[in-house]
Order: sequence, then C-alpha cells, then structure tokens
Amino acid sequence: MSPGFGRLAVLAGGLALAGCVTLRPAPKTAAAPPAPEAAVAAQTPDRVVRVIVPKPVKCVPDALGPPPSYPDNESALRGAGGAADRYQLLAAGRILREQRLQKLEDVVRRCRNAAR
Repeated sequence: MSPGFGRLAVLAGGLALAGCVTLRPAPKTAAAPPAPEAAVAAQTPDRVVRVIVPKPVKCVPDALGPPPSYPDNESALRGAGGAADRYQLLAAGRILREQRLQKLEDVVRRCRNAAR
C-alpha cells in the first residue's frame, strides 16, 4: 500500500464522519415565547389620540320653572258663585295654559335645533 492511499482513506473516513454529524436532526428546542405587550407597545411610536366628546346640550332652561297653579281647578269651579264666575276661571286658566304651551314649544324648538 502506498502512503498516499492511507492518507486518502483517513481523509475520506473523516469526511464521512463529519457528514454524518451534519445529517443528524437538529435538537428540538421550545419555541420562543411571544413578545409581551409592553415590549410591543414600547416599539410603536408614541401618538396622541384625541377623542372629541360632544358637549351635552341643556334643553330645558332654568328660567322655565314649574307649571303655574291654574285657577280653573275642580275645587275652584265647584266653589264659584255662578256661571259667570266659572267662565272667568276657565278663561284665566286657558290664558295661563296657552302661555305655558308657548314657552314649552320654544324650548322644544331650541332643543331640536341644538341637537343638529
């Protein structure tokens, strides 16, 4: 045998062993856990988000007040002296109701316009 053949055999054997090592499957390792939300948030650029909240509209003004005491209630009509007195009580009550209704209509109109 020639000395070159021995060296060649050793070299071929070494390459064969080295190739076997690379053909082995890679050891299984656990997958890296996902990045925490804080780390992801730290990577995103800072930005300011402004939320525009509509100002609540006060539809009923303080000047409206409670309803008036109407003079044509049942006890007043029963206690009236005659038909003319009852008629005057009814007329006064009607005037007050019309005034109150006009105030309420104004409030409703302003409230509807403010909501647009």
